[in-house]
Amino acid sequence: MNRLFGRGKPKEPPPNLTDCIGGVDSRAESIDKKIARLDQELVKYKDQMKKMRDGPAKNAVKQKALRVLKQKKMYESQCDNLRNQAFNMEQANYSIQSLKDTKTTVAAMKVGSKQMKKEFKNINIDEIEDIQ
Repeated sequence: MNRLFGRGKPKEPPPNLTDCIGGVDSRAESIDKKIARLDQELVKYKDQMKKMRDGPAKNAVKQKALRVLKQKKMYESQCDNLRNQAFNMEQANYSIQSLKDTKTTVAAMKVGSKQMKKEFKNINIDEIEDIQ
């Protein structure tokens, strides 16, 4: 049957939350770098506009500056969205870790309880009364 229909693709492991968080953070950092570059460009345009007189050349520089501002605003909103995604994934990761810790704690308490019951059976109450 495998020759007729072929084999299915091997299933890849599900994505790891910490890897996803790292990927989102790295994208946010790259967008931050783009925003910093746009800030430098805006400063350059601002300096140019200070030196120019009113006219078509100044209007052209102003249009470039407005385009850069729009681009910067778009990048900032994308960066905010990425930061929110990373925060949500970190919250989910924290919840998962807390549940794992709780599970470990419960397992340790069960083992401790069994050990206490076992040791309690070894204690002879009559011997304790004789000592007193």
